Formats: sequence, C-alpha cells, structure tokens
Amino acid sequence: MSLQDVRRRLPVVTELPTPDNRWATQERRTKARAPRWAVWELTLACDQKCAHCGPRAGQRRPDELSTEECLQVVQELKELGAGEVVLIGGEAYLRNDFILIIRAIREAGMSCTMTTGGLNLSQARAEAMIEAGIGSVTFSIDGLEATHDRLRGVKGSWKRAFAGLRHIRAAGGRVACNSQINALTKDELLPLLEVLADEGVHSWQLQITVPHGNAADHPEIILQPYMYLELFETLDRVIERAAQRRVRLWPGNNLGYFGPIERRLRSAQNKHWKGCVAGVSVVGIESDGGIKNCPSLGGPLNVGGKWRVHGIKKIWEETYQLGYIRERTVDDLWGYCRECYYAQTCMAGCTAAAEPLLGRPGNNPFCHHRALMMDRQGLRERIEQVRGAAGGGFDNGLFRVIREHKDPALRAEHGPVEIEEPRVSRLVEPSGPGYPVALE
Repeated sequence: MSLQDVRRRLPVVTELPTPDNRWATQERRTKARAPRWAVWELTLACDQKCAHCGPRAGQRRPDELSTEECLQVVQELKELGAGEVVLIGGEAYLRNDFILIIRAIREAGMSCTMTTGGLNLSQARAEAMIEAGIGSVTFSIDGLEATHDRLRGVKGSWKRAFAGLRHIRAAGGRVACNSQINALTKDELLPLLEVLADEGVHSWQLQITVPHGNAADHPEIILQPYMYLELFETLDRVIERAAQRRVRLWPGNNLGYFGPIERRLRSAQNKHWKGCVAGVSVVGIESDGGIKNCPSLGGPLNVGGKWRVHGIKKIWEETYQLGYIRERTVDDLWGYCRECYYAQTCMAGCTAAAEPLLGRPGNNPFCHHRALMMDRQGLRERIEQVRGAAGGGFDNGLFRVIREHKDPALRAEHGPVEIEEPRVSRLVEPSGPGYPVALE
C-alpha cells in the first residue's frame, strides 16, 4: 500500500451523531448533545461577485482566525462530538492553510467536505485536497452557462467551475453540486441536470435563493410564492429524471414542504420535513470565530458569541441564539403558518428563509403546501419589498405578503384579499409571534 493510500485511509466516523431533541419525538426542550454538521466559513475572501451571496463575501473579515486557532477549533469540534465539517467561504481555498485544516479534521476522526464556486480550483489544489483526505467536493452551479455567469458576476465562471470539478475527479475525488433556484434558474433545472449527470456528479442539492445579503438588493430574482405550483411540477420531472441518471437529489432545508411530492423529494434523506435544524443538528462558524446557529444566518440574533472568548461548547449549550430553535413552540408561529395543519411538525419551515423575508421567523410563504391551499381557494400569494437592506453581511430588507385572487380580472377588480406585514425582530421580542413593524 502506498503512502498516499495510507493517508487517504484516516479514521473517520462512519455514522453521524444523533441529537437528543429529534423533531419526531417532540422533545424540543431537550438540549442538543452535539451538532451532526459544523459548517465553517474559513474566510470571507472570495474570487466571485455573486448576486445572491448572503454574507456579501469578497474581502476577508477583520481578524480572521489564525492557523493555530483553526487547529484548536478542530479539536473542540472533535471534543463536542461533531461528525462532519463542511468548509465554505467566501472561498475556503483562498486560505493558504486550508490543506492543513482539512488534514487536521480528518486526523481528528471527522469527515471533511467542501463547498466551492471552483473558479480557481487548480489541478494542484485539487490533488492536495484529495491527498489531505477531503471526502467530497460540492460545486455551486447556478443554471446554465449564461445564467450562472450572470449570477456569479464573473464571465467564464461556469466553464471554470466545471474545470475545477474535473480536476477533483481526475485526482480521484468525488463531486457533488448545489444550485440556487430563483426566478432566473427555475426553468433551467432539467437541462442542468443532464449536464451534471454527464459530469459524474453523485448528488445535487437544490435550494431557493433567499432575500438576504446581496440577494436583498435584487428582489427581482427571488421566487414569488405563486411560482411554486409551476416549480414543483418541474421538480416532479426532475425527481424522475435524476433517478434515471443515478443522481441523488438532496433538497435544502428551505425547499418544500408537505406537498404531494414531499416524500419523493426527500427520499434520499429517508424522511419528510421535520423542522428547522439551526442549532439543533448544525452549527455555523464564521471566519473570525463567530459561532452561530445556521451557516445561512448571521448578526446578533443568530451569532451566540466569539470562539476566542467562550469556546464552542459554552456557546452551543448556553446561548439564546444557539438554543432558540430547540426551545420554541407553535406559539411562536404567526400568520398562515400558525393555523396550518402541519404547524406542529413543520414549525414554519426554514428560519433562514422566513426571517430575512418578514423580519421574524414563524411565517413562511415559500411553501408548496401553502401555495396549493391558496390555489384551491382561487387565491395566490406574492411578496413585495417594503424596506431595503443596509448593506451588511446577512442583512435583510423587509417584505410583505400579499394574498390576492389568482384570476387577473378579479385581482384587478378587488385588489388584495389580505396582507401580512413584516414583524418586529427577535431583538425586540425574543419569543412569541411579535407584532407588525412600523414601516414609516
């Protein structure tokens, strides 16, 4: 056996830990023992300019963790009991020490994967990643070439992403893909699937673009809730074709919920949607050591503290930000979601989709079941931005949800049937349904 083979066979957990408070058992008030996944933003430096980037990546954060500090974080994740560490950015490979960090994660007995735009993932970097023991590399591909390049803000980024993908495969690695679904990409899912299958992608994660960070400045790309009827007809065909092409579908936490294809959509996960997992089975780490409940959220509502001050374990076990999802009940829901048949199980879907939209979690119009129920009543829902974002990472504007007749003539005659206004943030009311925010 060669030295390279020995290095690739580092001890890695074979089964991810199970948190104590599984939604299926309704034990929401039991503290989560350990995160199954740690999603770690190694640096905010980035070589692309994505129109939908939540953290508004580009420049490094002030005072990002040093190599020595990163290696200490790895040990704390091991001691906490994390099973897999997902490296993200910005672009993780823009740190000169990212190979050392991959190696350390593997030596600590945890699985290590990476999500990348792949713009400058060279052959040398790919070979070093595989040598260090990276498990699988997920490439962010948003639509076909013209759409992807437009969203990524770099001409040629689509071709270069696939070049990076091929470098990983040539080095003996496994490749996956994740794609944003928005107003620009929704009609390109089926042809994109064929391209990905031809490239040997083993899994494809689909998620909707949510209105935070850069996307809050581009509300025109956000899906309208009434588009869900057509979208899920497309997804029905995607599910069938993905099975034929042997590509495993992995829907993101913000895609669903409880429509007629829910079981098939989540067949690879062997479950239906059971509620947001922010701070339940996932922890996010920012490049300056901020420890948060979800990699797609940020700010004081979601960052529990700094690693340099408190360490991971204390923040995971004791802070409001990491424990919010574990503690909440249906009395924290509001609007349509509070009265929904699936309220107790769904808990208004993904927090990272609902909170940036309406200022507060607990009500989520990005829902297939909800769109179907509206359609049965001859109604539809659309969102309208009423306040822009300030320009910071993971910040958001505010939107209202307008319920109206789906028939254009009735819509023109009667106007809105109901309007759900955005509500005050959890900084104002830490729990409960909150109340409408003053927009003037």
